Amino acid sequence: MPARKFADEEIVMGRWPGSVLFYEVQVANYDDRTHLYTVKYSDGTELQLKENDIRSLSSFRFRKSSSSSGSPSRRSGSRSRSGSRSRSPGRPAKHKRRSSSQSREPRNAKKNTTAEANLIPLKLYENNNDHYNGEPDITEVNYSSLKILQHERIQPETEPLHPRKLEQKMEQMYSVERIFETPQTVGRVCMKTKELEFGGRMGVFFMIFLMPATVFYLLLMCKQKDPSVLNFPPPLPAFDSLWETRVFGVFLLWFFLQALFYLLPIGKVVEGTPLLNGVRLPYRINGFYAFILTTVALGICLYFEMELYYLYNHFLQFAVSATVFSVALSIYLYVRSLKSSEEELSPGGNSGNIIYDFFMGRELNPRIGHFDLKYFCELRPGLIGWVVINLAMLLTEMKVHRQSMPSLSMILVNTFQLLYVVDALWNEEAILTTMDITHDGFGFMLAFGDLVWVPFLYSLQAFYLVNHPHEVSWPTACAILTLNFLGYYIFRGANSQKNAFRRNPKDPKLARKCFLGKFVFYLHF
Repeated sequence: MPARKFADEEIVMGRWPGSVLFYEVQVANYDDRTHLYTVKYSDGTELQLKENDIRSLSSFRFRKSSSSSGSPSRRSGSRSRSGSRSRSPGRPAKHKRRSSSQSREPRNAKKNTTAEANLIPLKLYENNNDHYNGEPDITEVNYSSLKILQHERIQPETEPLHPRKLEQKMEQMYSVERIFETPQTVGRVCMKTKELEFGGRMGVFFMIFLMPATVFYLLLMCKQKDPSVLNFPPPLPAFDSLWETRVFGVFLLWFFLQALFYLLPIGKVVEGTPLLNGVRLPYRINGFYAFILTTVALGICLYFEMELYYLYNHFLQFAVSATVFSVALSIYLYVRSLKSSEEELSPGGNSGNIIYDFFMGRELNPRIGHFDLKYFCELRPGLIGWVVINLAMLLTEMKVHRQSMPSLSMILVNTFQLLYVVDALWNEEAILTTMDITHDGFGFMLAFGDLVWVPFLYSLQAFYLVNHPHEVSWPTACAILTLNFLGYYIFRGANSQKNAFRRNPKDPKLARKCFLGKFVFYLHF
């Protein structure tokens, strides 16, 4: 591992990405894995730079020509109070001869308005992939901020000078004053969405109704004795049986309990990918702690003999309550986005059409203070709720069939899906580079998906097994376990490489691993 060259809090000169200009920065930290320095500009902007993009302050000082005298006393430049200069008694008169130091000056050198700095020209990076990991490419830089005040070189004189005076003039000849200002990134606003997804305006209009209909259709089918797609349509329940105020209150209690866990000052705070204006939003990584607190709360409920059978018995009503809440949340998100600035809008939900923007999400990162609504809903209420629903179905199966132990198939479903949820919460930081966070706005698509689609459709297997038990032999279970853990190994390795590539596409460690990924990447173009 190469030793680091610059220490933390050291003031150095850093090259601004995409240019050859250097600015004064402060070293914040150094990543031993990626070998990148995090530097901070005077306006608070933080960037990661390689070591060859950083120079010490001394490298920007101009070299002085060697003088015939190196005595410290001759560099002081002190004068008498009267301002007169002493002259040796045997010194020749003016304009007679030149000093030995001046004789080394070129005779035709009259004026030079440039000064050479001790810098090495840098080659700019090629094939920049920052656009693909959610980071905005810097297109405009205020180059006028670099001002160099140039000084004329002194014309060689024929008069003899005192060595002290001569050295002062030599220093003045190579002196240069530099004024460094923090580079100003020209702010970019979100462009209007031109390429519409999901079939455009008409497509998303039908999906607003199709997505809830799919959820309720599958839930109703699983409650039948013969849940076959040929048995269509399923028997519809009475309309008044779909809503119960108490169930909606329990759902709200669950949602705000997870919000309370999210606000707890536990877990580290990290910064997301840069937005269009260059700002990095902070995120608190405490989803795994919230899962542990939820497990403790569930343990307390089971200790006091609270029945989770209530969840199974009112499962359809919970799905309706979650749907109503997601629609209300989507309306609130769209209304508040009308007051958002252009740079806060999503690149995929800024078409100008109300229905399309309502579905896709108009605002990219809607926040109430430091509470990020999209980031919170992405993992907390729905994903952790999925585990709670699976546990409720496991206990319900034991109660309905009067078993002392759950079936092997129910154990496998709970184990595999619990592993997926714990993996997502343990690697919570990786979600900051996903498309949901960096590109998609928070609208009906994500709100319904996070609060309804994930918990009520992903738990469909456990819900089905309650009334339709399926026996699995131990050899079959071992084969299923082997296949699942092999799939998990591939899943975790691929997602880890994907997250590392999004954070640093130029990481040399990924160049030898992602052959197939490179092939797919080139096919994309």
